[in-house]
Amino acid sequence: MQQMVLSAFTAISSSLSASTTHQPRRWRRRRIRGQVRSAQEPAKLKYNKLGDSDLLISEITLGTMTFGEQSSEKESHDMLSYSFDQGINILDTAEIYPIQPRKETQGRTDLYIGRWMKSRPRDKVILATKISGYSDRTFLRDNAEVVRVDAANIKESVEKSLSRLSTDYIDLLHIHWPDRYVALYGEFSYNSTKWRPSVPFEDQLKALQELIDEGKVRYIGVSNETSYGVMQFVQAAKLQGLPKIVSIENGYSLLVRCSFEVDLVEVCHPNNCNVGLLAYSPLGSGVLTGKYLDASSGNAKSFRLNLFPGYMQRYNSPLAQEATKEYIKVAKKHGLTPVQLALGFVRDRPFTASTIIGATTMDQLKENIDAFTRAPRPLPPQVVDDIETIFKRYRDPAVL
Repeated sequence: MQQMVLSAFTAISSSLSASTTHQPRRWRRRRIRGQVRSAQEPAKLKYNKLGDSDLLISEITLGTMTFGEQSSEKESHDMLSYSFDQGINILDTAEIYPIQPRKETQGRTDLYIGRWMKSRPRDKVILATKISGYSDRTFLRDNAEVVRVDAANIKESVEKSLSRLSTDYIDLLHIHWPDRYVALYGEFSYNSTKWRPSVPFEDQLKALQELIDEGKVRYIGVSNETSYGVMQFVQAAKLQGLPKIVSIENGYSLLVRCSFEVDLVEVCHPNNCNVGLLAYSPLGSGVLTGKYLDASSGNAKSFRLNLFPGYMQRYNSPLAQEATKEYIKVAKKHGLTPVQLALGFVRDRPFTASTIIGATTMDQLKENIDAFTRAPRPLPPQVVDDIETIFKRYRDPAVL
């Protein structure tokens, strides 16, 4: 470290010598010290306005789905505190968390967050959560044959979330996945035979409007949604004078790009519907770190995809692994870590309002945050060109 500082000092001294010859010596020393300091210090996080809302959110959102399953309450609180101390001001949870969803643990993530929230000024935390879409997980409701996105379900979900989270309002409420059938979670194409009647878009918005009027929800968004769904919500809001969605929480990474880039990017553009992307799984459920490439790794059994067989395995398919190896080669070629490459790519996309990062350990969390603050910003053109070369060969290998 001393050698690095000395090198930086020498370089800066040389560059300043000609221009500061006639400046007071004390001023020159102060300027040099400041530039050495800036050469060492990580960049500050950036903040983006979310859609049509007045929310100014950090470019990193802390994802919490491991809290209460893979991470203890103390570990969760430590990661929450560290994240917010680093400038992250938004966290993302869901009524169904932690993952994997089980009746015995459902809501535990919120309880951990709620107890942590008591130590923080409420207005300094942007709290995002999600109501489940159509589901047979009836343990989410007191008395339901099926979970829907209708007025009764929305009201019950929000009331329970508020109680668990120890707060009287939610800053951003997403519909976790649609009430209607859509091709989800790696499904390649729409299967028209699975069409089913669904709760009308305007009815969903009317129910959300009631909660907004009561002061229990500030803004709304969607998740795992399509261009059709976004347009229907926006149109219904416009025609009926109902609340407009301000965000979309969809998967986006080096392994899953096309579903957003083909047409959602146009729909969500600020000059069109102005819906901000909160990108989840930017590391492809951890696959893009390369840790799943060595099945014999000593701690491989503790990795999420190994703990929960079948969960998000699309990210770990043979083709996805093959593409991951190529992306890791690009990272090494340019002196980056795999995490810096993957998170830097998502960070730099012009349509990304915030990137949702998750972690089960403090070391993972620090590495993820450092990828935003210490990696080149933006990624150099040569890196982007190499990424595009691989993309043209593999496209979306995690879409099955």
